[in-house]
Amino acid sequence: MKSLTQQLESCKLLLTVLLSVSFFTGASSVTANEIKNQASASGDNLPDIVNSNETSLVAGQAALELIKTADRAAAEPGDTIVYRLALKNTGESSANTLVITDTLPLGLQYLPESLRGAIGTGTTTTPVDLPPATQSNRTLTFTYPRLEPNQTLTIVYAAVATPDAIRGDGRNVAQESRSNIATFEVRIRPGILSDCGTIVGRVFVDKNFDGEQQRGEPGVPNAVIYMDNGNRITTDANGLFSLANVIAGHRVGTLDLSSLPGYSLAPNLYFIEGNSQSRLVRLQPGGLVRMNFGVTPAYGEEQL
Repeated sequence: MKSLTQQLESCKLLLTVLLSVSFFTGASSVTANEIKNQASASGDNLPDIVNSNETSLVAGQAALELIKTADRAAAEPGDTIVYRLALKNTGESSANTLVITDTLPLGLQYLPESLRGAIGTGTTTTPVDLPPATQSNRTLTFTYPRLEPNQTLTIVYAAVATPDAIRGDGRNVAQESRSNIATFEVRIRPGILSDCGTIVGRVFVDKNFDGEQQRGEPGVPNAVIYMDNGNRITTDANGLFSLANVIAGHRVGTLDLSSLPGYSLAPNLYFIEGNSQSRLVRLQPGGLVRMNFGVTPAYGEEQL
């Protein structure tokens, strides 16, 4: 009868694992930094050596480069802008679970039905179906499952410029968390669909203190008016001024009396609000509104 030790010896399986690890560079039939792995096993109860299948691993990382372009450099409210995102994998391994965020500028409205996608290598491209983009405020999020080395994922979509676009800078920013930040800026022109208006006015000598200019009440040149958005306006030789492309809504202008030595604000005998250096007007989209200021010679002295 064999001892326990002998039984264990007879049943023992001797496994010899041979790992073949090679790094390849330059001209080779495999990718740079590729690792090939193979194992073999033998034992007392195995008639022949058993070889495993060969496995290849790539000891590299994905490297993503993002480019953002558009079909135009300038647009007006009502125009459609076609944007293009090109994400290329210049690394040595695949990039999984791609998530690209693209923040549109103020006043641009994304058109979901315009979304298109393609995968390509070099000059060869193949259309692909992209998951619908998710939108949070002005930020779009595009996803794609996988991008192989040397492949480029192209995403094309359109956005329409609304009247609010003129309030923004036209610049949008896109990025995949592993890529560079890509930007593109479209110059927004007011156009005929703009919600801006025009302010016109005059600084004049109000002789009868009614806040209105009549015959014989001359304009005052070189008077300075400051607008609520910081714009500085100077009256011409006839006391007239105008300001175009002003955003609609309540606008305030303030007369700078320091620009008018020898004059003071004319009292208004009919409307209390006319006794202020500031004027509040309501400008309708595409409208025209008047903003007048009456002054009088200081100390009752006639200046004109």
